Amino acid sequence: MPRLFLALLPLVLLTLLVSQLNHALASWHVSLFVGGLLVVFTALRLDFDTGFAAVFLTGLLCDAAAPVRFGTHAFLFATAHTLIFSVRGRLPRDETLVSLFFALLANLGIFIALSLLLLARSPLPFGSWPRLLSNLLCSQVFLALVAPWFFALQARTFSLAGFELRNTSRRHT
Repeated sequence: MPRLFLALLPLVLLTLLVSQLNHALASWHVSLFVGGLLVVFTALRLDFDTGFAAVFLTGLLCDAAAPVRFGTHAFLFATAHTLIFSVRGRLPRDETLVSLFFALLANLGIFIALSLLLLARSPLPFGSWPRLLSNLLCSQVFLALVAPWFFALQARTFSLAGFELRNTSRRHT
């Protein structure tokens, strides 16, 4: 339980900060999405159960403010977490560039999945693609700039609480 709380603190903080930033950027018709960043650290550095619970709860928090069916973000975040967790044994998990690469890849996948779900309900789905592509580009650039700070924040949160991340389990149980 303490690990879950420690994992949730930075995730909720980032979610709230990006929400405020999106509010400030609304006059320029730009929206940032950092779902991949919310998933990667927990998938690469924590045990499966703690990471899964953290990203699922964060997904529910994102669902509360999004115009999608409740549970959509939670499902997509949990799926991305599971996929990244399944390949992490073959990766140098402590490397920032590896984490950044997977954050960008996960962000792209989740963004495309959410866009397709939302465009299915749109009366003019093809007219939205230019804005979606510009939002994706802005989101990826923002994620690349913020990710090293966020990974350090997450690691520092655990180290201040006395938890060593290198000793976490790689198993599913």
